[in-house]
Amino acid sequence: MKTRLRNITITLEEDVARWARIQAATNEVSVSRFLANLLKERMKEVDEYETAKRRALARKPFLKSDGRYLSREELHDRSHLR
Repeated sequence: MKTRLRNITITLEEDVARWARIQAATNEVSVSRFLANLLKERMKEVDEYETAKRRALARKPFLKSDGRYLSREELHDRSHLR
C-alpha cells in the first residue's frame, strides 16, 4: 500500500533552518525527509504515551485504597512505619 504524501510549507527562524539543513545533510536525507522523520518519531512518542496513560488509568486502584486513587500525601505516608 502506497502512503499518500502531502506538501506543507513551514517558516523557520534562520538558526533553526540552518540546524535542520546540517542535520539532514549529516543523515544524508533531504530537509523535507528529515523533518518528516522527526515529526513521525514525535507522533509515535505521543501515541505511545497516551496508550500507556490510558492503560495505567484503566487499572484498578491498589494498596490501601477504597476504590479511588491515593493522594500524594496518602501514597507517601510513613507514619504507620514509625
